[in-house]
Amino acid sequence: METFEVLRIKDKERERIKDRVAREVPLTIELNGKELVTLLCTPADLEDLIRGFLYTSGFIKQNKEIKKILIDEERGTARVKTSNKSLDKGLIFKRLYTSGCGQGTIFYRDIDLIHRRKLNSRFRISSHSLTKLMRQFREKSAQFIKTGGVHSAALTSGERILVFREDIGRHNACDKVIGRALATDLDLGNTALLTSGRISSEILLKTRKGKIPLVASRSAPTDQAVKLARAMQITLVGFARGKRMNIYSSEGRIS
Repeated sequence: METFEVLRIKDKERERIKDRVAREVPLTIELNGKELVTLLCTPADLEDLIRGFLYTSGFIKQNKEIKKILIDEERGTARVKTSNKSLDKGLIFKRLYTSGCGQGTIFYRDIDLIHRRKLNSRFRISSHSLTKLMRQFREKSAQFIKTGGVHSAALTSGERILVFREDIGRHNACDKVIGRALATDLDLGNTALLTSGRISSEILLKTRKGKIPLVASRSAPTDQAVKLARAMQITLVGFARGKRMNIYSSEGRIS
């Protein structure tokens, strides 16, 4: 965070105050010696972001494929070496310009969009537990409370929050928690994803890549997210605020 002096106007009163603002930096990822993408992100938990991004974008299938990550924060670069030296050139040029903050991008394979494979999972959670977890999730958002300028994401077992991360982009925040799960061998298939932002199609694709059976947000889903969730049998929960929530798909996982 950085602090700036600003002019605050409230009704007819004017005053100079100190305001804390979330930091935003570019991070260029070089994969096996080739520049891949530049992400606009919050400069924290960058290794988690890189691992999660490479995984949800299809460049790695498991964490052990990453051999080295060298981050130069001053230059805003990250050099990544993986065991798979031959990049999928077709994948590199297949990008979706997302509806995420900062006009993010995700990579995709045609098969991911065409097949939309259904997700089988025994994960279950009660509406009472989800309500409690969403409240805890909101209370953990320290940077948001201070700046109002970041999104949050978390993974939960259904009983407690296992991983929590923040970023200026909601898609980055999701990649960060997925990346941390990969680094710690957490079974994503037995977790639910909590997010503070709008649930759009790219968030559903990241969720499906991690085989996460449930995603919940205080915010709204898009129509494409609902259609994808129903096609892939992912439980999608929106407007999870207070004691209310809307369940858009696979409601059987919530009692």
